[in-house]
Amino acid sequence: MKEYTPEVYLQWYEQMSMWRRFEDKCRSLYLKQKIRGFLHLYNGQEAIPAGFVHAMDMTKDSMITAYRCHILPMAMGVDPRRIMAELCGKATGTSGGMGGSMHIFSREHRFYGGHGIVGGQIPLGAGIAFANKYFNREAVNICFMGDGAVRQGSLHETFNMAMNWKLPVVFVCENNQYAMGTSVKRTANHEDIYKLGLGYEMPCYPIDATNPISVAEGAFEAIERARRGDGPTFIEARTYRYRGHSMSDAEPYRTKDEVTEHKKQDPILWVRHEILSNSWATEEDLDALEEKSKNFVEECVEFAENSPFPDKEKLYEYIYAQNDYPFIDKYENSTK
Repeated sequence: MKEYTPEVYLQWYEQMSMWRRFEDKCRSLYLKQKIRGFLHLYNGQEAIPAGFVHAMDMTKDSMITAYRCHILPMAMGVDPRRIMAELCGKATGTSGGMGGSMHIFSREHRFYGGHGIVGGQIPLGAGIAFANKYFNREAVNICFMGDGAVRQGSLHETFNMAMNWKLPVVFVCENNQYAMGTSVKRTANHEDIYKLGLGYEMPCYPIDATNPISVAEGAFEAIERARRGDGPTFIEARTYRYRGHSMSDAEPYRTKDEVTEHKKQDPILWVRHEILSNSWATEEDLDALEEKSKNFVEECVEFAENSPFPDKEKLYEYIYAQNDYPFIDKYENSTK
């Protein structure tokens, strides 16, 4: 396990502050109609990517997630400027402006989405892990999902297959307490989501996702198990989102007092407290990092706004079409 040095804490603080500001800026751009479509913000969950990336082998491990997918690719090394451009539908975006908020993707950084179908990434995550095992890459895939996605049937099919084949994958439920507007306690007769792994004798456990240390320790154990060839793990990362499910969510299902209470466990404030209490930096040092993050987010916006929209002709370059598709030819010939 990598050490938790003062430099690591300072890096976490800078990254997490930037991630929070990035999402806040996305909200502002959405209200100005510069970002269209759906927009799901990550505020409050920043300790999860910070901790997981610390435990991963960034030279070969990969990641896949659902549609709350702006921050996770940043943690994997994707340029935030290109992510902002993608959100704004610009040609310099990660998918050429064709994917938008829910479909951030980077093969170069082994970040495989960004998926709009609830639970659709779960079997895909197992598929990536199968490829890693087949080609002896000694790489592990981290497959994230929300607490709503664990109610999909594909999760159970995937868990069964992943255990049978001992696939090198870590399944992670980012339990932020609400699937859209439905609380976890209303979706099943128990609230311990991690116990879903017990039916497949899959190692499973909850972690406190309000600070990156507990996340990293839980992640490292699971990643190393997968890398040894011992198969998958199911982790329930218990967190909380400070914004609505999406920008169209008026949040009638929870009170402002509830949100305020959870904000007392803000992961960014936790890291800040650890740094200051150990005298690893001063208030002024941390304020300077925040200012740096603020300026960089503005740079991301400037990059996106100065980028062109994709040419209309590009629409036809990302559609699969094969004019000489053999089955079509065979059918046409048989009807003549």
